[in-house]
Amino acid sequence: MATTVIGSSIVIDGEISGEEHLVVHGTVKGRINVRDSLVVENGGLVEATVETSSITVNGTVNGDISASERAELRPNSTVIGDIRAPRILIADGASFKGNVDMGG
Repeated sequence: MATTVIGSSIVIDGEISGEEHLVVHGTVKGRINVRDSLVVENGGLVEATVETSSITVNGTVNGDISASERAELRPNSTVIGDIRAPRILIADGASFKGNVDMGG
């Protein structure tokens, strides 16, 4: 599967949707809906509602996250918003403010 990379100087205001793996180094505002996985790299900023199969956050997400498989917050990441996923990993050093829904 292909990978789309949003560079560190890129700012997108709107909706991103697609099938492939998405890596965010820059800023995305609005909505992200990708069938494959999403990675928000260190320095990346997502101010959006996110729907994906799997998300890994190294940077910052302000918005609700819905992942069908897993959500992982790495050390030094920041997430403000609700997370809904069957598997949620929050590393020591991650900052999280919101609610968690693991289904069931």
